Order: sequence, then C-alpha cells, then structure tokens
Amino acid sequence: MRTKYFNDGVVGNRKIKASFTKSGEMLRMFYGAADYKQFIEYYHTGIKINDSALIYLHNDINNTFSQEYIKDTNVLQTHIFNSYFKIRITQTDFVPISENVLVKHYVFKNENTIDLNLSFLIYSKILRNLNNDTSGYIKNDTLIQYNHDFSVCTFATEKISSKQINGAENNFMQGSIGGKDYIGMSPDSSISYNLKKIKPGEEKELTIFVYINKNRNKCMLNELDDEIDRIRKLDVQNLKDNAVKYWRRYVREHDTLGINKKELSSKIKKIYNRSILLFPLLVHEKTGGISAGIEVDEDKTKCGRYSYCWPRDGVFVTEAFDVVAMHEETEKFYNTFCKMTQSKNGMWEQRFYTDGRLAPCWGYQIDETASVIFGIYAHYKITKDKKFLKDNLKMCEKAISFLEKYIDDIFEEKGKFQLSYDLWEECEGVAFYSISTIFAAFSAMVKIYSELKYASELNKSKNENIRKQAQNLEEKAKKIKDYCLKNFYDEEKKSFVRNTKDRKIDISLLGPIVPFRMFSPNDKKIKNTIERINMTLRTFTGGYIRYEGDGYMGGYNPWPIATLWMAWYYLESGANDKALENFAFVTNSASSHGFLGEQVNNDAMKPSWVIGLTWSHAMYLLTLEKILEKGLL
Repeated sequence: MRTKYFNDGVVGNRKIKASFTKSGEMLRMFYGAADYKQFIEYYHTGIKINDSALIYLHNDINNTFSQEYIKDTNVLQTHIFNSYFKIRITQTDFVPISENVLVKHYVFKNENTIDLNLSFLIYSKILRNLNNDTSGYIKNDTLIQYNHDFSVCTFATEKISSKQINGAENNFMQGSIGGKDYIGMSPDSSISYNLKKIKPGEEKELTIFVYINKNRNKCMLNELDDEIDRIRKLDVQNLKDNAVKYWRRYVREHDTLGINKKELSSKIKKIYNRSILLFPLLVHEKTGGISAGIEVDEDKTKCGRYSYCWPRDGVFVTEAFDVVAMHEETEKFYNTFCKMTQSKNGMWEQRFYTDGRLAPCWGYQIDETASVIFGIYAHYKITKDKKFLKDNLKMCEKAISFLEKYIDDIFEEKGKFQLSYDLWEECEGVAFYSISTIFAAFSAMVKIYSELKYASELNKSKNENIRKQAQNLEEKAKKIKDYCLKNFYDEEKKSFVRNTKDRKIDISLLGPIVPFRMFSPNDKKIKNTIERINMTLRTFTGGYIRYEGDGYMGGYNPWPIATLWMAWYYLESGANDKALENFAFVTNSASSHGFLGEQVNNDAMKPSWVIGLTWSHAMYLLTLEKILEKGLL
C-alpha cells in the first residue's frame, strides 16, 4: 500500500467517514467509527474522452484543481478542469445525515467547441490480509467487494458498461478495462459508465454511491440487492440539501462564543467552524471515545498511528467540547468511555480504540490517569452538575488510590512501579509534566470532595472519611510541589527542566503553570523558564517546537499545540500582545479549509503532518475563548 499521509478533506456522519486529497481523490473510508474499520487502499477515478487514454481525475498534467466545503458544512466540492479537452468537472462528496452511504456526485460540462464522448472509470482496491481475504463480484449493476464480514458496494443509477474483476490495475491506467469474469478472487476491480456524447455547452451528471454493508445484518446474495435498489432511488439533491441544513444548524447551535456574529478575520471563523464540524466526526457514537484524528499512516512507516483515543488527549478535547456546548459528548466520554477503560487497579493504559478496546501500546503514562480526574472537575465547573460528580466519584477514587501509590513510590524511591513515559511518549522516567498532573488530580479531587461532602446521600461516616482523604491529598499535593522545586529546577540553567535524566527544555514545562496551576505565571523561576523556552524552542517563524532536539518528522517543525500553550501562558501572565502573536501564528498556519495540523511547515506555513488533529483544534478553541474573555479580539 502506498503512503497516504495527508487527509486534506473529511466528510461523514456519525457512522461513515471518508477522507480526500486536495485534488479530490478518496484516500480512506471508515464504517462504524473514525478509527475502525477502514476499507480503502485505492479508490481511483478517471475519464476517457473519444479515443484518449485515461485522464486520471486527480493527477493529470492538464488538470487544474480547486476545492472548498459548502460553507459551514461537511459537504466537500472539488473542481477539476482539463485544459486539453476543455471539460470541467464538479465533484461533490458527502455523507447524508439519515443514510450511511457515501455520495459522490459529478457534473461534467463540455466547454469545448466539439462533441465529447465520455466514459467514467472507477478502480477500487480494498484492504485485505491473509485472514480476511477479499473478492470482487459484479451483480445487480454493482461492484461488490466482499469479505467474510463486510461488503463495499459501488453503484450508480446508470448501468455498468464494462467491468474487470481480475488484473484491473494496469488496464485501468490505460483507460481500457474489460473481461469475461463476473466474480473473482481479487481485492481490486474496475468498472466504467458510458455517458455517451456531451455537446458543447452541455452538462451531464452522474451519481456514484459507495455503500458498506455489514454482512451479518443483510445477506449478501439476497437482502443486499434490495438495499442497493432502495439507495439508488434516493433523491440525491434532497439528501444534499438536508445535509447542508443539518451542518449549518449544527454550527449555529454550537457557536456559543458568538464568533460568527463578531467582526473577526475570516480565517479565525473558518478554523472555529471547522473545529465544530470536525469534532462530531471523531466521537464514537456509543462510547464517547474521541479519535486523535483520521488515520494517516496505517503501515506505521513514520509513527505508531494516530486514530486511537488517548485519555489525556480526550481531557483537553472535552474542555473544548464544553466551550462549544457539546456537553453530552463530554459526559459520554467520562460516564461511558472512561469507566469502561479503567483498569481494576484504577489506572488507564496509554491508548484505546474509540470503542473502548485496548489499542497497541508500548508502556503507560501516568498523566493519562491523572488527567481524567482533572477533566472531570473541569467539566463540573462548567455545568455545576453534582450528579455528574456523584456518578464518577467511585471511578475517581480508584484512580486517586493508584496515583497515591505511584507518587509514594516516587517519594520513597522504592522503584516498585514501572517507569512512566512522558507526555510525548518517548522518555521513561520521572517527568515534571507528569508529576504536575498528579498535583492537579489531587487538587481537583479535594474540590470534588468539597462539592459532595454535604450531599444528603452521603452519611456522616462517609463525610468524615472524605474530610480525612481531602486533607491527606492536600498534604500530598504540597509534597509534590516541594519535590518539583527540589528535583526539576536547574540552578545552572536558571530554569525548570523536563525530567530528572536528560534535563531538557520542553514546552510541557508550561503544564505546571497552565492548566495545572502548581506555580504562578509570574513566579521568578517560571519567568526564567519562559526565557529559556524562548531561547531554545522558538523557531524563526515564531512558532514553537516541543523540546530541545525534537527530531520527529524531520525536526524543527513548530507545533500548534506548543505555540498555543505559549499563548495560554502569556494570557495568564498578562503579556497579551505576545499571546496574540502566538495565536496569529497558528491561525495563519491552518489549511485552506480551516484544518489545523499536528505540525507546521516553516517555509510554506501550512500543516506538514496529520491534518485535522483533534488536540490542535481543541487548544485553538480554548485559546480563542480565553482571548475573547479578555476582550483582545
């Protein structure tokens, strides 16, 4: 499988998601959730005009491209113009709200002075492995690519004019497909539709449906035909109109900051609205698990994959959910996902599938566990819903018990616990950020107890236990702060350092200040640290890398997360102009659709890796809210 690193556009509903390049090629299609299951290895489309060879729609020397979303929606439009034949193609991709099928609608306009005979070709290769073999099958004018569990069905209202089940790839690229087989043991197949003659100035339309069927729900040989026929009869324009209305209404309902009524830059509004539109596509419908982003590297050629749910990431994201009144999604994350993924000993592992199953891991991170408690109280501060606290009290207490044992082991240097990875999942040891999350968890738990201690459901004995435990956690929080001052402040550097081993400067040094408030932003040692961060981590473009010597994806790429974190600090310390500079850097680095990446290319000032990273979008909304609260925009 070739590498497909950049998802420039994403469409979907709660069940179906698909991603595209900026030239309109479909890269991925998910059924069920944003992280599982992905079906597409290739999905190529092309046209054949008169006696030409294939004009590959998404990569031809004579093609020019432009792309945009219909304003405030998840409906993506790609415009393709072939200058040789002078044919203009408008491709509209969307998933209806009420139907779990990808709709690909094409309008072909002949801007030439001669008639053009047009055929439309599709080459589809489905992912497979040795234990999940895939075959191709032409039935009911539909290309059905099936394995034991699923069928991926490509069809139109038009009849298929030619097909090739076996050996399709080479012939497709030549623009000539055909074969006698209607069924075969091949994961890739081609079909074509003959749209016949298009006169000068004339337009023709074609709608392609890509439907994923769960075979245990509908028998492939019987009921599936009926479902395909039903979908064929759908009113595509009505489906599109309803999708546009739904997403625009969704944006209006969640514009709790009133951004679209303010006189702000169009780029800020675009990122803000795109964040609101992206979030529901990445939340598991049943569990509330939140994907870190649409996958970019299934073969792990550059990373350990992205489309999992990290509890820690989820805590940052749910804070952003609360900014835009996605309170139900926040509560589902804690009430369902966190409860089902917590281990018996109280901890959370490194990462999970969004359905709650354990994902591939390489260790554990103590901040995953501590962050959940911090996030629960952060949500309570917004909603003031004591029932939410009561419902999650037992889960929090189990986590606190684990954290107490962990921190006692650190204090007493017993070495009974396996070393924790740091925030960036690279260094094992004792990290300043990780320890500060435990401080934040203990502080949050004290406040949770304070809110619940007079609850009528809790008897006097329970309240006394709460009082004692709160006092114990306050004492341990103080010990954590003293430990950090003693072990993480480097007198030679006049700065805090990230851990007790390599002692590097790291953007996560901000965590103990914002959001965890272990230290004041104007503390002398903190100011010294900020000066060191600026000398060490700030790039020539004004963004910030994660830490000294960060070599991930080539190194020296600023991260929106890191840069917005600096904006947080400056807002807390009163350096508002600097905060706005950092915010502007991230705003200017967004893609044309308003997506934020994990990193920024310094030369192009565009996302250079993982376009549409959930954490980046969450930090942007949180920073924007803080800026607006101070009246700076």
